[in-house]
Amino acid sequence: MSRFAITHVAVFTVDPRNTVIPDATVLVEDDRISAVGPSEAVDVPSDCPVVDGRGKVLIPGLVDAHSHSSLMRGVTENMPLMEWLPYYQLEHRALTEEDAYHSARLCYLEALKGGTTCVMDMFRFMDRCADAAGEIGLRVNLAPYVADRPGKDFFATRDENKRLIKTHHDSQSGRIQVWMGLEHLFYCSEDAYRDAVRCQQDFGVGIHTHACEQKEEEAAVLDAFGRRSIGLLDHYGVLGEKTLIAHCVWLNDDEIKRLADTGTSIAHCPVSNAKLASGVARTPDMLAAGLTLGLGTDGPVCNNSLDLFEEMKFASLIQKATRLDATALPADQILRMATIGGAQALGLDGEIGSIEVGKKADLVMLDLGAPNLTPHDIRDDGGNLVWNLVFAARGSNVTHVWVDGHCLIENGRSTQVDEGHVVATAQACGLSLHERCRALDHLRVDMV
Repeated sequence: MSRFAITHVAVFTVDPRNTVIPDATVLVEDDRISAVGPSEAVDVPSDCPVVDGRGKVLIPGLVDAHSHSSLMRGVTENMPLMEWLPYYQLEHRALTEEDAYHSARLCYLEALKGGTTCVMDMFRFMDRCADAAGEIGLRVNLAPYVADRPGKDFFATRDENKRLIKTHHDSQSGRIQVWMGLEHLFYCSEDAYRDAVRCQQDFGVGIHTHACEQKEEEAAVLDAFGRRSIGLLDHYGVLGEKTLIAHCVWLNDDEIKRLADTGTSIAHCPVSNAKLASGVARTPDMLAAGLTLGLGTDGPVCNNSLDLFEEMKFASLIQKATRLDATALPADQILRMATIGGAQALGLDGEIGSIEVGKKADLVMLDLGAPNLTPHDIRDDGGNLVWNLVFAARGSNVTHVWVDGHCLIENGRSTQVDEGHVVATAQACGLSLHERCRALDHLRVDMV
């Protein structure tokens, strides 16, 4: 049995009571938390390695509930969603297995260094993404980009998705989970959605798809299918407790209620939704209705950053600004969305998302000595630190990250890979991919 202790650290447990322990000790045995409490109340065995947490804060690992690995950062800019998508599709026309591997390895490293310990990734050649996750050490849910409508044959197939479930689901000591991944109603046939439901029942896996991202998109769905997106997904039998839908910016009251009643979860991606001029989701209304919401970056291609601290801040501020309500989405609620909320959306809240005895040791430590987190006043109610974690902290404040009890980031650097090599190979691969995408511009077609 391996074990270690983190002592004299401020802990935000994000448990059901939002317990904060200003001077805590956390004991980890193998991959799980075996004790957490005030330092004077937790016995640390004399032979147990100790990480001194003085001047640090410990939070649960952040969960990115919706992302797309990519090397196309900063390439498709200044376009709304419906204009942007045809350019984005060029990446998938040009993509190779090696591109996918280097994309995932770069993105997983960036996420992990910023305090994200679990990612829902929707991409291509996801067996290679699993290889990248194994190298980096990240916990990853893989949802292949499946499409089967005519002209979309450059995406993944349903058979590819099923094979990935059989070969990789619950692999890497359970850190890899495979979902059925459906791109969009305009990309996937009714049979693809119904087949995903059958696979969900047969294999016990989740379903992940996109919907209701932009106003014009929702109008196009209604025009093409005679139903709005949520109604159509409901008709296909997709809604339910093991389904996660990304975006959901343009929901009406009845749709919010239907999603809540069916237990369907939402991955809220506020930075991407703002950047692509998609709008502002009705997040407070969704939460009030009892919907489970996680935060997602949507990946580097339409966010540019994988920093969930940035996402937390923006998620709150955009609601305060557009609702003219300074009380909208306070810090404690946002922190829950980025941790236990994301874990619930991925069906992993029994394992991750909070610092509690028996849960996996997915932990993130930040240095409170940084200028942007000073001064800090840590109290049982969080003091000013809970607000600073959401509105002042950055991924660069992260010093240590553990997944399954393994220290993957130590003093800000990966313990698993040569970061310089990862970045250099991704740079070369990315420039090559950009050139190949430009060469395919004549194949660009509208989404609808």
